[in-house]
Amino acid sequence: MPNPTAAMLVIGDEILSGRTRDSNMHHLSGELTRVGIDLREVRVVSDTRDDIIAAVQALAARFTHVFTSGGIGPTHDDITADCIAAAFGVPIDVRADARGLLEAHYARTGGELNAARLRMARIPDGATLIDNPVSTAPGFSLRNVHVMAGVPSVFQAMVAGLLPRLTGGAPLLSQSWRIERGEGDVAGPLSELATAFPDLSIGSYPFQQNGLYGTNIVVRGSDAARVDAAMVQLAALFPA
Repeated sequence: MPNPTAAMLVIGDEILSGRTRDSNMHHLSGELTRVGIDLREVRVVSDTRDDIIAAVQALAARFTHVFTSGGIGPTHDDITADCIAAAFGVPIDVRADARGLLEAHYARTGGELNAARLRMARIPDGATLIDNPVSTAPGFSLRNVHVMAGVPSVFQAMVAGLLPRLTGGAPLLSQSWRIERGEGDVAGPLSELATAFPDLSIGSYPFQQNGLYGTNIVVRGSDAARVDAAMVQLAALFPA
């Protein structure tokens, strides 16, 4: 049975402008690989309502899961929650359980739960909260879309709490082989190997080191025996 599939939607003008370097995709891809959910697509969109709604609808229709990061804070441009609600045609408002979490947090820290912070308790109808052990304001899951913060430490904590709730598949295994020849020299035999192992992903990644040109071949798949078999043939084609 094939693994569940996933897409990631990164939301924020700061990513597109280059002001912020996104690390959440790297973290999510590694965690999904570990639990057997295949990340197939990543999109980055601006803080624009129509763009977010269109992207959510398109990705939710194609993949088992959609993971979003960014745009669920207290400021005017944090519009992700409203866009998710609009994408699925459901109401959104401050929810009692989310508000209770924020009230307890600010009572503990001595902060004020003002109107801006209360925006973080606005949850679409029918959503399930995603715990935020770092800064309390929750994310949420609505249908197959999982909405999380953009701050890396919070995003990572939310992913850790969310993934055990999702059904995964077979973890993706990976092995690599270093060949001290350029891609042009190895392309033909690699194509034949890929044809012989259509269930595996076989990638070639060139490098140049101290004047030497070479290629790292990476074989990926969920069946350990098949990956091993491909590596045996690869080693026979290009002995170390």
